[in-house]
Amino acid sequence: MKRIKRYASLLSIACCLLFGAYGMAAGSEKRPLFDVITVNAVITPPIAEYILQSIQDSAASSADGLIILLDTPGGLDTSMRDIAKGILNAPLPVAVFVHPSGARAASAGVIITISAHIAAMSPGTNIGAAHPVKVSGGEMDKTMNEKVENDAVAYVKSIANQRGRNETWVAQSVLKSESITAEEALKLGVIDIVATNIDELLQQMDGRRVVLPKGEVTLETKNAEIREKEMGLRLKILSVISNPNIAYLLFLAGIAGLYFEFSNPGAILPGVVGGISLILAFFALQTLPVSYAGVLLILFAVILFIAEIKIMSYGLLTVGGVISLFMGSLLLFDSPEPALRVSLQVLLPTVITLSLFFIAVTRLIVKAQLSKKLTGKEELDDAVGVSVTDISPVSGTISVKGEYWRAVSDKNIAANRSVRVKGIEGLTLRVEEIN
Repeated sequence: MKRIKRYASLLSIACCLLFGAYGMAAGSEKRPLFDVITVNAVITPPIAEYILQSIQDSAASSADGLIILLDTPGGLDTSMRDIAKGILNAPLPVAVFVHPSGARAASAGVIITISAHIAAMSPGTNIGAAHPVKVSGGEMDKTMNEKVENDAVAYVKSIANQRGRNETWVAQSVLKSESITAEEALKLGVIDIVATNIDELLQQMDGRRVVLPKGEVTLETKNAEIREKEMGLRLKILSVISNPNIAYLLFLAGIAGLYFEFSNPGAILPGVVGGISLILAFFALQTLPVSYAGVLLILFAVILFIAEIKIMSYGLLTVGGVISLFMGSLLLFDSPEPALRVSLQVLLPTVITLSLFFIAVTRLIVKAQLSKKLTGKEELDDAVGVSVTDISPVSGTISVKGEYWRAVSDKNIAANRSVRVKGIEGLTLRVEEIN
């Protein structure tokens, strides 16, 4: 009996050790790792760089995939194509998740979404309106418009075909700017998943097969670890100044600063701030659909404000400058997409404030030019002094403004009499007696 109890004890210990070892092995099992980034902005070159760099970093850190939380009104065609190409050739699975509720994947966001290995949306989101936008601004003629549309349709259909998504709808999204809800997109085969959050997305992704450049792989997302990655400071700054409203403000601030500096040489600070603002504005303008007519109208407005200083137009040039500034601001970003234009909430207060600034500076300069000179020979005109000696038509001395001057007069003036300066001839003052 004792021997049986001993064997039972040994068996219990062995079982405990076995299950303990199994539990440790299970606990030490590596969990899948997915990086998550958030894109909540217009698609511009800094955003494209951010997404492409995130793909490279995730692959380098041996992450099992990358999830892009997307909410965008659209953006530039060139930046969108760079992102789509980067996702299509990514060495790891990339999921684009239009999230949270109320978000959208409009215009360029459509192509970015359908290019993902896993395309997902949250309830209450929408996707669509992918008509191409001319990068350089302005209206396209009919032939060019057809070429651009056909190119865009062929591009999105090829991506949809590669990802096994609805080619017909994505083509309609380009040609007719159609937009649909998350549930409709799932029903039409435009996306793969409708999920309320990242955890639900990962659950639905588990076991799905996706094709990478190296071949087909099966996603393992159960108990996946999430690692959120933020945009670096440099890209944050570049992303902010690439916003049309910020670019517009920087452009006008730069012009105003340089105008003030040239009008008041030596102020230094306005010139430095203006120069920095203009450089940043030029960087932003090269990434946006800029209308050169708008730029020229704004510059012409500044010329009119400067001309007001030189030519007495009684405010006519100033009025022309204000009108030119307003029209140039309206035309600066010529794009059918609101996200790529300056909002009226920014434009109107800025035009009014800047116009008042130019008018105030111009008025001060004109007032200074027209005011009586208080230094040099001009200050002696009509100045009152006292004759120090007798003054004749050929000689004499007076004291005026604390200085002694040689003076002459058409009539003889006795010493210690009040005199008024009537003119200056070289270093001699012509005076007359004050009765």
